[in-house]
Amino acid sequence: MGKDYYKILGIQKGAADEDIKKAYRKQALKWHPDKNKAANAEEKFKEIAEAYEVLSDPKKREIYDQYGEEGLKGGRGTTDGQGGNFTYTFHGDPHATFATFFGGANPFEMFFGRKAANGREEEDMEVDGDPFGSFTSFNLNSFPRERHMGGGPMRRKQDPAIHHELRVSLEEIFHGCTKRMKISRKRLNPDGRTMRTEDKILTIEIKRGWKEGTKITFPREGDESPGTIPADIVFVIKDKPHAHFRREGSNIVYPVRVSLRQSLCGCSVTVSTIDGKSCNLKVTEVIKPGMRKTVAGQGLPFPKNPDQRGDLVVEFDVNFPDSLPSNSKDVLKRHLPAS
Repeated sequence: MGKDYYKILGIQKGAADEDIKKAYRKQALKWHPDKNKAANAEEKFKEIAEAYEVLSDPKKREIYDQYGEEGLKGGRGTTDGQGGNFTYTFHGDPHATFATFFGGANPFEMFFGRKAANGREEEDMEVDGDPFGSFTSFNLNSFPRERHMGGGPMRRKQDPAIHHELRVSLEEIFHGCTKRMKISRKRLNPDGRTMRTEDKILTIEIKRGWKEGTKITFPREGDESPGTIPADIVFVIKDKPHAHFRREGSNIVYPVRVSLRQSLCGCSVTVSTIDGKSCNLKVTEVIKPGMRKTVAGQGLPFPKNPDQRGDLVVEFDVNFPDSLPSNSKDVLKRHLPAS
């Protein structure tokens, strides 16, 4: 079934953008593991961040509403507008989502670092049995943020997306695989001014049959800097050159070179398949340069239906001799038509 992001945030399908923001604000404050000591707080906090990132983005939400979590993360029936499949992967850092939503390098301290009027820490105060209820209706516009000269709030801009090629072999596309990419990025320290460099492993699940150009996006995994939103990291699938095959969509093209005699008199060729098997192909008609024969169902899996496969296309190239002996020419003249 996949995750029910609406249920995670406690809202109904079709909720307005403002309702999604309010729901995230309430749930994130309630389940933040720094304050909620329940055993499942960290996992709940992560689910809440992922649900918010999907439902607050119109494109991701549209895909999720139509295809669910599986379609959103598997690229089912969706494109990114640039010829590839749109695929979403949660970046895995709910604290980054929290900090971006509330503003500042250490926004949690803004809530719980102050003393209440009665001398108790605000973290000990409860409203209607919810230790974080006093903040669920907090107006984001009142948070300390960068401001224009006129005093109004300034919306932070996100850095441009960073694209990386991800080379995969045709065998990896056929079987599916997992890639782990190590990135180094800059992160703000809690003081909001100094920086540190940290490494992170991004895990990419390559689905069977994914097309070249498919994009996998990790939101906000780029460098942090004061006043900006980190860039998205985007990996773009590219085919590694293969010793025997090339692909055209979900079809595998297998070039075969035959002699002039074979092209005129017919021949049998043994053709390898992408899954390591082989098949025998008998050709009785005249083979012209560039002629193709198809072996059905021996190509790559279809990305939208991996249980079905494209075709293996055998493409013939004729090896013409550079010269012929005179007696061979005489034989050909007697037996070949003049036109």
